[in-house]
Amino acid sequence: MELDAVVLARIQFAFTVSFHIIFPTFTIGLSAWIATLLVIWRRTGNVRYQELARFWTRIFAVSFAMGVVSGIVLSYQFGTNWSRFSVVTGNVIGPLIGYEVLTAFFLEATFLGILLFGWNRVPPTLHVGAAILVAVGTLFSAFWILSANSWMQTPAGHEIIDGIAYPVDWLAVVFNPSFPYRLAHMVIAAYLTTSFVVLATGARYLIAGRDRDHAMIMVRMGLGMAILLAPLQAVVGDIHGQHTAEFQPAKIAAIEAHWDGARPAPLVLFALPDEKNETNRYEIAIPGVASLFITHSMEGLFPGLKDFPVENRPPVWGPFFGFRIMVGVGLAMIAMAFWGGFLWWRGRLGGARLYLRLASFTWPLGFVAVLAGWTVTEQGRQPWLATGILRTMDAISPVSAAQVATTLVLFVLVYSVVFTAGIVYINRLINKGPTPEDALAEGVPNRPLTGATSPDAPVGAEI
Repeated sequence: MELDAVVLARIQFAFTVSFHIIFPTFTIGLSAWIATLLVIWRRTGNVRYQELARFWTRIFAVSFAMGVVSGIVLSYQFGTNWSRFSVVTGNVIGPLIGYEVLTAFFLEATFLGILLFGWNRVPPTLHVGAAILVAVGTLFSAFWILSANSWMQTPAGHEIIDGIAYPVDWLAVVFNPSFPYRLAHMVIAAYLTTSFVVLATGARYLIAGRDRDHAMIMVRMGLGMAILLAPLQAVVGDIHGQHTAEFQPAKIAAIEAHWDGARPAPLVLFALPDEKNETNRYEIAIPGVASLFITHSMEGLFPGLKDFPVENRPPVWGPFFGFRIMVGVGLAMIAMAFWGGFLWWRGRLGGARLYLRLASFTWPLGFVAVLAGWTVTEQGRQPWLATGILRTMDAISPVSAAQVATTLVLFVLVYSVVFTAGIVYINRLINKGPTPEDALAEGVPNRPLTGATSPDAPVGAEI
């Protein structure tokens, strides 16, 4: 089989961006969690919150470092594999990425040093302020990255001269049509991801009968955030879908595997889309429900894939299955949040072994949903790299398939080693858990923990 440089370059970018995105997703939520813990500690004087903050700060540092390393690789790929993309869109994308560095990365890097090394070295108020500013910096980073990516989805505020995009209205560029919806959807996803990691860690400790005081804080705070955000994400996602149907109808048609726009669209629960024959095989569907979601009428119509030229259609399998994975994971999150909320309300949360056992395995849910969602977003935009401006196949650098294949293999090997080591180290930190030694003498005396903290303590007793 002959190798294709475009296909290999897309695989390479998909591989590296998939590794990268899980770390910013985690650190956006984790930085907010750490800042919240420190604020509560300063307000209440409860040393357990300080211990938890220092414990999670170690994990944040490792995740942040791996996110930075993988992000640098992505930047180089723009030049090595996609040089035409930089030529055509660099006047718009370049400044947006530059703003991210100036407003977010510098802020994060400056105050991250204080957060990491300022324990018992700077005044507590300054240390808490640094944690808050790191959290703000991660949000700034999400703002600019999502703005740039959203502009590629729904370009605005530019003009094309000799095939090159030039900005004419920076407000329209930054706040392009899809940006507000995608920013809200992504930030909520980041907070939800961290919430379930925290919930799973607390549940893991409770099942093991260790660190009960810390564990209950993690379970309650992680669950509380999940109860609030999981249903909210469903609402935001639905609004985002309505907007996508207006500006990227081909993507919606691929998501729903909807071929014939002259007929109301069923909600396809399962199928094997057949792009060659323009049909779905082994389809299990509910008539009219997709039209109801998109048009608010079971008889409503929206474009099908046949309404677009073949060369302008996105691939169907990625958006179709990615969307269903994302929604399925979202429904599981909502179910876990409401179940846990009921147990909390009845005062049985700390002793519900079945729930805690299941909750301890929920830590990957957010990451799976984010990866599935980005598959929908990026594949659903194809065949365009910047919609209506530059096709993916026209953005490739003058490199051979063999060159791209070689670097792809090297990336897979290096990432496997580096990121496996990072994940193993994070897991060791979680296994070690927060300790009383994590509480430093920043105006609050270190005191022994109370409650059921011994390995033999019963899981059924509430604090």
